[in-house]
Amino acid sequence: MSYKSTLVLNLGSTSTKVAVFSGDKPLFKETIRHSSEDLEKFQSIWDQQEYRKKAILGKLEEKGIDLNSISVITSRGGNTRPIPGGIYVINENMLKDMKSGKYGTHPTNVGALIAYQLGKELGVPVLTVDPPVTDEFCSLARYSGIKGIDRISSFHALNQKATARKTAAELGKRYDEVNLIVVHLGGGISVAAHEKGKVIDVNNALDGDGPFSPERAGTIPAGDLVKLCFSGKYTRDEVLKMLTGKGGLVSYLGTNSGLEVEERISNGDREALEVFEAMAYQVSKEIGAAAAVLKGCVDGIALTGSLAYSERLVNFIRERVSFISPIYVNPGENEMEALAEGALRYLNGEEKPLLYE
Repeated sequence: MSYKSTLVLNLGSTSTKVAVFSGDKPLFKETIRHSSEDLEKFQSIWDQQEYRKKAILGKLEEKGIDLNSISVITSRGGNTRPIPGGIYVINENMLKDMKSGKYGTHPTNVGALIAYQLGKELGVPVLTVDPPVTDEFCSLARYSGIKGIDRISSFHALNQKATARKTAAELGKRYDEVNLIVVHLGGGISVAAHEKGKVIDVNNALDGDGPFSPERAGTIPAGDLVKLCFSGKYTRDEVLKMLTGKGGLVSYLGTNSGLEVEERISNGDREALEVFEAMAYQVSKEIGAAAAVLKGCVDGIALTGSLAYSERLVNFIRERVSFISPIYVNPGENEMEALAEGALRYLNGEEKPLLYE
């Protein structure tokens, strides 16, 4: 095994993704699934720490990985204050902010803690790369139209940045030399304007504006939303669920599966076809808006995420925006690879780590 072996961790709500890379090649990548019965035993995500750590070590042992061969550990970023993108050393300050709950809670926080503990035990550096709290907005992007409500940076930063770097390489340039529009097409959809290595504007892919997606409503008429909220028919939590979880394809077609929608279209379901095309229509509008942010200086449009495997969806988008710039397709979420690539840039001295203070 190469001395540049990287342990990669990515904890989700019901899964733990574990991988070991030698350089940029995976020795293995696996997803450990956790049953609801097992997780219900824990009162908080932090109580899952030992359970998750044991599962990780068990998987490494099963795969015959010598822990002493690990040179660096990377974990997907957690909930901290907004920070610029880049490679960060996971430290006590970062963990303190995660544990405070001030910036939200997610199992990725536990992943960062486990990575930190393993790094201490093995005497190796522990990193996170382009965390989901990445914020590089230009000042104009923060205006919402109502004083006191700011637009925030909430998007698929890890895969967005990794895809941008790959697209820049295809263009024969560095990431900080190009202007790109990157579109992550997944359960949520983010359309970002990358200007010379910075994401200066992007729709809120979690619970805000932008195109509707398989699970999210995206931008909806504000007046109608206010009327719905005060109709007395729904609770606050029910309305929030409409926006994130039960919006988009789920609302129109009762499913968040792009594959199921494609199958329904193939079987002659005209409603499914129109809804799928409407989603592409809204994505295309957002790409046009990002092109305006970049003043028309766009070197490439990159489509990524699991839905980028859909030729139908990609072609719907292509026919509307190909006049702006060439389109590059790099499907999949690619989070584990992106974390490993960041570690490799760190090990090779190509990118200096940032300190969370």
